Amino acid sequence: MTSHTIQMLFVDLALILLLARGFGVLAVRLGQPPVVGEIFAGILLGPTLFNGWIAENLFPTAVRPLLSGMADVGVALFMFVVGLELERGVLRGMGRKTAGVAVGATLLPFVLGLGLGWYLLRGNGNGDAIAFIIFIGLSVSVTAFPVLARIIADRGLARTTVGTFALATAAVVDVVAWVALAAVQASVGGEGGHWRVLLLLPYVAVMFLVVRPLLRRLVTGGDSDNPVSVPRLVAVLSGALLSAAATEAMGMHFIFGAFLFGLVMPTGGAEERSEAIQRQTGQLTALLLPVYFVVAGLNVDLGGVGLDGLLDFGMILLVAVAGKLGGTYLAARLQGLPPRASLALGTLLNTRGLTELIILGVGLRIGLLDGSLYSLMVVMALVTTAMTGPMLAWIYRRPVEIAMPAEAPGPVPAARSSA
Repeated sequence: MTSHTIQMLFVDLALILLLARGFGVLAVRLGQPPVVGEIFAGILLGPTLFNGWIAENLFPTAVRPLLSGMADVGVALFMFVVGLELERGVLRGMGRKTAGVAVGATLLPFVLGLGLGWYLLRGNGNGDAIAFIIFIGLSVSVTAFPVLARIIADRGLARTTVGTFALATAAVVDVVAWVALAAVQASVGGEGGHWRVLLLLPYVAVMFLVVRPLLRRLVTGGDSDNPVSVPRLVAVLSGALLSAAATEAMGMHFIFGAFLFGLVMPTGGAEERSEAIQRQTGQLTALLLPVYFVVAGLNVDLGGVGLDGLLDFGMILLVAVAGKLGGTYLAARLQGLPPRASLALGTLLNTRGLTELIILGVGLRIGLLDGSLYSLMVVMALVTTAMTGPMLAWIYRRPVEIAMPAEAPGPVPAARSSA
């Protein structure tokens, strides 16, 4: 590594943090979650503007692998926090009605996404057509749990039925999405890929039966007046990174291992320490995730989008919004929620944010997406996340609590992650 490369790395990191912070604050002032501004900043630094001059001069080829490595660490820690948040209460609050809404919020957008994948296959498919179609269906059916939690907290919906339904449903949708994505990646992983995914089964068993009890002793033991010591935090984060390395070695993406480690973290009797681990890890991701947005933005080139590209984008956006809103609305109505609350629930679950970017990054990495389709899908993630706030203000300006004591999940804590 030359001295010039080191200089550019430091300059790029400073620029990324300043721009991400600035655009994040601007997004908040416009009534948007910070992730909208951070994603937008990443796109601005990419090759879309000035024919790629900014990307070529500020982010030379020698620096990009270093930034990508830092971005991967940030995403791994972020997925660990997401898994920790889910285990802390949302999945345990699942009821029959919440499961019904989750099925509708996943199934209809996925089915419509399969049709969209068949439509996009004519000009964008690479290699495995079935895997491409399934991946498109998966990519339009996800919901960004951490971003959704932030929106719900900001709107004062954390202790309403609609808010808790949205969080519990998003948790289930995310878990299904990660499992399905692992299967898709295994199917295109080349020779031995189909067998590699079977290694996940014993690995998951070991994590829950062996690692989880060890983590319980680690988290609950020691001085109760010291919630999280440095050695304890180092041990937990090292375990998350090692789990990420393990799933990467199996031929899966490293996000699965990090997410699984957060999911098996015990919280019973150690809520204070779990919250402290989540908070301190969130501080690290706040520094590293902006790097991921820029790395993702360097692959977004909208300069060559023509009429066909705009038509594809229109179809992508229509399927993504109609599938999520329609599927959630119908399922919520079948579970007894009133029309306005059902529509508000669908609006909340239409949030995609960073979760969508991570899935799209996997698709780009394994060759299911080319540069042009990846760019359009990233813009879709940005638009669907940005439209959540204004639509919710219009549809659900005055939230009304819905009495469903038998099935509605209890209030869950809002996510504190940086996203």
